[in-house]
Amino acid sequence: MAKNNKSNNKKNCLIGPLNSIERNEKAFQVRLKAAASQMKLPLTKHPCNGDEQLYPTKIGSFSKGLPHNSLGEVDLQAYNQFIKALKTGKKRHFESIPLGGDVKLANPQAVYAFDLAGTDCHNLGIAVPPSFNSAWEAGEMAELYWQALTRDVPFLEYGTNPLTMEAASDLSSFSDFRGPKADGKVTTGTLFRGDTPGDLTGPYVSQFLLKDIPYGATTIIQRYRTTVRGSDHMTSYDKWLDVQNGSTPAAALFDPTPRYIRNGRDLGEYVHQDFSFQGPLSACLVLLSYGIGALDESNPYLKSETQGGFITFGAPHILDLVTKVGRAALEAAWFQKFLVHRRLRPEEFGGRVHNHMIGAQCYPINSELLNSKVICKVFKKFRSYLLPMSYPEGCPTHSAYPAGHAAIAGAGATILKAFFKESFEIPNPVAASSDGLSLLPYSGEPLTIGGELNKLAANISLGRDTAGVHWRSDGIEGM
Repeated sequence: MAKNNKSNNKKNCLIGPLNSIERNEKAFQVRLKAAASQMKLPLTKHPCNGDEQLYPTKIGSFSKGLPHNSLGEVDLQAYNQFIKALKTGKKRHFESIPLGGDVKLANPQAVYAFDLAGTDCHNLGIAVPPSFNSAWEAGEMAELYWQALTRDVPFLEYGTNPLTMEAASDLSSFSDFRGPKADGKVTTGTLFRGDTPGDLTGPYVSQFLLKDIPYGATTIIQRYRTTVRGSDHMTSYDKWLDVQNGSTPAAALFDPTPRYIRNGRDLGEYVHQDFSFQGPLSACLVLLSYGIGALDESNPYLKSETQGGFITFGAPHILDLVTKVGRAALEAAWFQKFLVHRRLRPEEFGGRVHNHMIGAQCYPINSELLNSKVICKVFKKFRSYLLPMSYPEGCPTHSAYPAGHAAIAGAGATILKAFFKESFEIPNPVAASSDGLSLLPYSGEPLTIGGELNKLAANISLGRDTAGVHWRSDGIEGM
C-alpha cells in the first residue's frame, strides 16, 4: 500500500503553456470550430450534362461490367438496378446488381464515406462535362483517336513526325476543341499537353518523371516497364463487346527493356501500373533533395535563428500531406463519378461510333467527328472504328468523370506548391532519348518547380487519355 501511495504521489512533470485541462479544452475548441466552419459553407449544386435523362437506352452513360446487347447497349433492367443501389446505398441492392461477366464494379459504395478533416466530398463541385452529341465531345474523341495512332512517336520527334503534324492540323479544324493552342491553332508544341502554367515549356514529360528519386539510402532510376510497340487492344468488335460485358482478356506483351518515359505508350503504361500517389510522392522526394533553397519563402522556420522545420513544415509534414490528400481526392472524384455524372468512357463511345459508321445503329454523334480524317485513318489501320486501347482490359469499372488519377495528381501538386518555391529553377534538366534508354541534357527555357509540378499533374492526367481510358475534360477538371 505504501508503495502504491508513493507512486500516486509522483509529481506531474508536464511543462508548457497549457496544462492538461487547458489542452483538452483547446483541442476540443479547435475541432469544434473546424466542424462549425464546414457546416456554415453553402451547399454545392451538382448539375450534369443531362445525357442519362435524354437517352432512354443510356447510350451516353457508363455501363461497363453490366450485361449488354449485341450493339453494346446496356440491359436496362441491370442499369436500373445499378441506379437503385446508388440511390439507396443499401448493401443488398448493390449485391443484386446483375453483372455481365467476371469483373466487379470498382467500389461504388466508397461514395458514402466520411472523413474527419476538410470539406465533405459531397460538398465539392465540378464543371459540367461535354454532352454526347456536342462539338466539344467530338473534339475530345478526335484527340483520343490521334493519341492512339501516335502512341509510339517519341515526344522528341513530335515536331517532325508526319502523324503528329497531321494530328495538330486536324484538331485545329474542330470548332470546340479545348486543348492548348498557339495563335489559335493546335501545334506539335501544344499537342496533347495540359493548359496550366509551365505545361508548354520544355520537354513533354515533367522532370519529376525523369530524374533519379532519392529513396532513403538508395536511389530509384526512373526507367519503367512498358509494352511493346504496336500493342493495341479491343480493335475487333467481338473483343470489345466481351470487355464491355466484363470479361477478363489476356495480358499485354511487355518490352523486356525498362525505359525512361519517351512516348505516349510508355506514359500510358506508367499510369497503368502506378500506385495512387506515386507521382506526387516521387516529386516530393526529389524536391526535398534540393535543400532549403527550394522551400517556399513563407516557411516560418527559414527565418529562425535556432530552429529548423521537421514535424511541422519539414519533410515528415510534407510527406504526410502529399500522400494523405490522395484518398481525399479519390473520395471527391468517386462521389462525382457514381452519384452525379456517370459519364460513359471513351471506349464505350468508340463502340457507338463504330456501329453508327457501319450502319448497325444511328446515334446522335456530332458530324465534325464523323467527317474527320482521323476515324478514316483508324479504320484503315484497324478495320474498325473502335478506339484502340493501350490496356487489354480497357478502362476500369467506374465511370469517366472526373479522372481519379487527375484528382490525386492535382491534389498532390497543390500540396507541393504550398511548401516549395514555385519559381525555383530545376537544376540540370533533362529529356528522354527517342529510344528511352538514356537522358539527354535540356538547354532551353528554364524549368521551374511550379511549372514542372503542373506538368507532372498533366502528364499523369492526360497519360490516361493516351491509354484511351479517359477524356481530356476528365483530366483537366479532375486536376
